[in-house]
Amino acid sequence: MHFPGASFFKRLLRSTHSTALVAPVTIALGIAAQAADLRVGMIGLDTSHATAFTEILNNPSAKDHVAGARVVAAFKGGSPDIESSWSRVEEYTRVLREKHGVKIVDTIEELCKQVDVVFLESVDGRPHLAQARPVIAAHKPLFIDKPVAGSLADAMEIFRLAKAAGVPVFTSSSLRYGSNTLAVRAGVIGTVTNAWCSSPAHLEPHHPDLFWYGVHGCESLYTVMGIGCERVRRGKIATGGIEVTGYWPNGRVGVFREGEGYSGQAQGTKGSRAVGAYEGYAPLVAAAVRFFQTGISPVSAEETLELFAFMQAADESKRRNGAEVSVQEVLKMASEPKKP
Repeated sequence: MHFPGASFFKRLLRSTHSTALVAPVTIALGIAAQAADLRVGMIGLDTSHATAFTEILNNPSAKDHVAGARVVAAFKGGSPDIESSWSRVEEYTRVLREKHGVKIVDTIEELCKQVDVVFLESVDGRPHLAQARPVIAAHKPLFIDKPVAGSLADAMEIFRLAKAAGVPVFTSSSLRYGSNTLAVRAGVIGTVTNAWCSSPAHLEPHHPDLFWYGVHGCESLYTVMGIGCERVRRGKIATGGIEVTGYWPNGRVGVFREGEGYSGQAQGTKGSRAVGAYEGYAPLVAAAVRFFQTGISPVSAEETLELFAFMQAADESKRRNGAEVSVQEVLKMASEPKKP
């Protein structure tokens, strides 16, 4: 199906599907992957994703094992001002070292010398730009777990640096890989005319509201709606939770709602289908391994940046007492140099 594009993105950044971002080293990695597992480096051992992804990759007996890559080295990281980071990083580091034989290194630069590809897993999005810089400088293909960064401006800079260096970057929530969600994306119900998706939306004060956990439901929403959202309005559901309505061209409407679980519904020109379900981490890990092997991101930079602009526009709408906010305006603000 066809999703309308946004002219801003065409000026800002070409999609990461472009072969210009597939560096020769990545093509070589894809060929090598046919003969041996890719050596994976992991940055940020302060999230359960670090241990879960390593189990999926490193344990051939795991029920959802994904072959083709193995975590061999890690930089533990951690954020002292986020309790869910500092309280877990030492235990997760111990699990990777003792259970999976992962070597813990002192710097990201040292990590890059020992691996072929990198998972950036730090639970805090704020250090992602600084942590991505040495990976991009070392020309290592990079998967960045949600949120891609702590701000839209930082996300833009990561993709700008990657494009300039010819380094492939892929970022996604696992919610993008629900089977029904992907089927709707592929056109099983025709062009999606409206959809709603729901997920928890726990807040973290150092991040825009939806970047921290609401990103999951927003990722499902963007998977089925595609790019092209023009305006965003933030309100509340009856229980007081967050509700964000996005307006696409031709009367198409997409809604994120805060909820206790992961769910949603999409209506298309050929029917409707439930979407937004969580089906584990393995589909995302498998997509990341394919990305590493091919150098081609399954999600364009254009879509990722609009997704995060949608969420940042929701914060701006909140500041404006629920007024509609242009996605283009938010992107423009994030692209402008910061005032001293």
